[in-house]
Amino acid sequence: MERFWFSKYIFSITPKTTLFLPSYSGSTLRGGFGHAFRRIICAFKGRECTDCLLRHQCVYAYVFETPIPADAQIMRKYTAAPHPFILEPSTNSRNSFQKGENLSFGLTLIGRAADYLPYFIYAFEELGRIGIGKGRGKYELREVTEEGQAGNSLTKKRVIYSGDTKLLTQTASPIQWTDIIANSPEPPHTVSISFITPARIKYKNSLTKDLEFHVFFRNLLRRISLLSYFHCGYRIDDSGFKDLIEQSRKIKTAKQSLYWHDWERYSNRQKTRMKMGGFMGEIAYKGELKEFWPYIRLGEYVHVGKGSGFGLGRYRIEE
Repeated sequence: MERFWFSKYIFSITPKTTLFLPSYSGSTLRGGFGHAFRRIICAFKGRECTDCLLRHQCVYAYVFETPIPADAQIMRKYTAAPHPFILEPSTNSRNSFQKGENLSFGLTLIGRAADYLPYFIYAFEELGRIGIGKGRGKYELREVTEEGQAGNSLTKKRVIYSGDTKLLTQTASPIQWTDIIANSPEPPHTVSISFITPARIKYKNSLTKDLEFHVFFRNLLRRISLLSYFHCGYRIDDSGFKDLIEQSRKIKTAKQSLYWHDWERYSNRQKTRMKMGGFMGEIAYKGELKEFWPYIRLGEYVHVGKGSGFGLGRYRIEE
């Protein structure tokens, strides 16, 4: 885990016209951003990435298609690896934002994806010119803030890009596993986890309706391992994972107030509406959590389950 790293940014925008967004804007934000990203990057407009000779060198393909390398040791039967970015739209359920208002969203980049931050910034500026949501509302990117290490805290923020000057300053060192360890105090005997966005968690190839701790932890561990392999260039030694997963079965559910939240997104690629429901609400676990604690803390940044690119599977630890 020592080689796992990521960077987190906050994008602040100001509408130039009224923005009309759905109650959960993650899918709209990702779809518009993907369109803008491809528009500024793609060398062969209209061609599918799977048929493109540049797919293993293209920034767009890496970010949105994330092809499995030919020499990959894992997931060789899959067509794509987990994407290296996580969008965190505002949890504000408002549907409209007026000209001049301020709103923001988070962006986490895993491993080497942070090298492409200028592309992300340019794509979101382009999206502001194209327009987003119902009526194609326009906005301007005001600034980008980086969250980094500050002593014993991971909450230090500094502006690294200004929409006025169009200048990107030197970014700080990424947040690493050692920072997570250093900022993870001894866990309580009972920990409460609040799912802010729908979590689509699978167990035995099906979306589960029962979030036992070992199911939650298996999904989290698998996600972290795959992100490390494909985006940090390091395959985590999983020799101890079997014992860790076995230990996770001893952690019990202390309290549960989860509920299923259904929502839909429209897929431009598949030209259809897709169900994207998942768990929301709160669940508390009790037991000896020390071995699992840093992974749970890391999960606050990288999310858990499917659809993290839209911001799904986002949770926070309730202190």
